[in-house]
Amino acid sequence: MKRKIDLSMQLTQNFTLREFVDSATAQRLGINNTPQWQHVVALLNLCRNVLQPLRDHIGRPIDINSGYRCEALNEAVHGVGRSQHLLGEAADLHISNVAEGHLFYDFILTHCPFDQLLFEYNRFGAVWIHVSCKQEIVKNRRMALPNYHVK
Repeated sequence: MKRKIDLSMQLTQNFTLREFVDSATAQRLGINNTPQWQHVVALLNLCRNVLQPLRDHIGRPIDINSGYRCEALNEAVHGVGRSQHLLGEAADLHISNVAEGHLFYDFILTHCPFDQLLFEYNRFGAVWIHVSCKQEIVKNRRMALPNYHVK
């Protein structure tokens, strides 16, 4: 018997599963973005190793722009085909300004295990932090790009 995924599940002290699966695009297009258990485990790993330590350091909430994405949602938002969002290993973090982005980026870079850490921006002036973390910490590449343009 399969256990139902409870979106109100607390992943860590300050993060719930719902924060990583809610999507206006999914709602608008009628896409079911409910993860499988392996994705929940990956999100738990991301929260424990990166996001909760960052939250504890800055002492205030962190807003998740995008977390887990099922294949249909990833296609709808024009995500890359091998995105770690599909695995539950990645999150895009909302930042209010460039200074806040540097605070997030620098803390993760120096204090957390990560696979990818990207300070991203697009042609419309939007900025955000993309961070991913593999479940097997030793497999993390620590790829950090402080100025990554998204098309």
